[in-house]
Amino acid sequence: MKATTLRELKASGYRARSVKDEVRENLIQKLKNKEVIFPGVVGYEDTVTPQVVNALLAQQNFILLGLRGQAKSRILRAITDLLDEEVPYIVGTELHDDPMMPVSREAVKMLEEHGDDTPIAWLPRNLRYVEKLATPDVTVADMIGDVDPIKAARLGKSLGDEMTIHYGLLPRANRGIFAVNELADLSPKVQVGLFNIMQEGDVQIKGYPVRLELDVMLTFSANPEDYTARGKIVTPLKDRIGSEIRTHYPTDIKMGMEITQQEAWLSDMGKLRAEIPSFIAELAEEIAFQARDDNRVDKQSGVSQRLPISLIELIASNAERRALMLGDEAVARPSDLYAGLPAITGKMELEYEGEMKGADNIAKDIIRKASSAVYGRRAGRNDTSDLEKWFENGNAMNVAQAGSAASVVKALEKVPGLVKMARELAEGGSDAHTLSAAEFILEGLYGKKKISRSEELGYAAAEPEQVRGRSARSNQN
Repeated sequence: MKATTLRELKASGYRARSVKDEVRENLIQKLKNKEVIFPGVVGYEDTVTPQVVNALLAQQNFILLGLRGQAKSRILRAITDLLDEEVPYIVGTELHDDPMMPVSREAVKMLEEHGDDTPIAWLPRNLRYVEKLATPDVTVADMIGDVDPIKAARLGKSLGDEMTIHYGLLPRANRGIFAVNELADLSPKVQVGLFNIMQEGDVQIKGYPVRLELDVMLTFSANPEDYTARGKIVTPLKDRIGSEIRTHYPTDIKMGMEITQQEAWLSDMGKLRAEIPSFIAELAEEIAFQARDDNRVDKQSGVSQRLPISLIELIASNAERRALMLGDEAVARPSDLYAGLPAITGKMELEYEGEMKGADNIAKDIIRKASSAVYGRRAGRNDTSDLEKWFENGNAMNVAQAGSAASVVKALEKVPGLVKMARELAEGGSDAHTLSAAEFILEGLYGKKKISRSEELGYAAAEPEQVRGRSARSNQN
């Protein structure tokens, strides 16, 4: 039975611990039990996670530096799971004061008045995490607090009395974790208020010195470009942050696909909205990798992992829409990538050259490069010479989006060897799977500039400049 008074709490053998002690001891137990420390965070097992664990074991405040979409906020929120399920606090105190280690004047006064009869309540771990997105307009009053004249009048206190303070977010995070996202966007004045309370535990509110021995773990996140190049985090605050931990994007396609599969909404009520062949999933991921390497895309902004997540969701939606309209099987095709252009263009900040060419054109060019790369890995050894000659002889093939999969596959049989190769590559025996694989082969050949592609004619012979480019490369080899 939970204690409801200070007397019962003392009798229960309760031991007061600081937040950092609490996190450290619970983390040690998880490590001994070989539990996953940050469930759902993929790809950091050998890089970021060990560094965060070391910082927590060392009881340090830390900052995560990384571009957008690198799971920084998810890691900070996951630290909450290392807190106790619930902790006791003095009922009615704004700072959820520990009965054994009170911080506020309000709590001290209650203990003086009620002694061992002081009422106790229990604070769950989910209420012990406070997060603030830093913006330039955040004030010291928002973060630390301000004098409340109405409170002073109601209590009959002077404005210099600590009882008249309206506490900000940081004091209200007492007994928990306080996270500041995009730290560099805080004004220097507010940052000074943070490092002062981190180190000395005192602040000034409206000119009155107030001592607040807060029990709080401070965590931060920031974009490395803001943090280093623009120098917007004040030096004393940087000096008081124990560890600087750099996050990163997935280091390989397989890792990225695992993250995307975990995060994307691909099912409804437990039923798949559309089947996504593995080469389509790989294509979606490759697009993100190609965009990160493209000189026309701003490297300092980065290309978030949200790009392939949003893209694969739109691919599934377009396949689902097509299947509903045609009464066909919902299997994603490479052409669905073009229906997902809004997920690509909205996730890239372009350099001047990219802006001049246009976001849609850059996105389509990145899709072409991705198709070339994935086709090379998946089916690059296929002999497509007969297929290429068919196009070179003036033939063209427009893969219909409005026809059933069976009718389109039948039409594709006129292209030498295409359907046979597609059936070998397909991940299912249906016409819908065969059509998806056939499109993949055509997109791959287009990506390698062996054939051309247009919205009017569909797939056709390679354009003359593409042929000349291939001949020049052959001569160089």
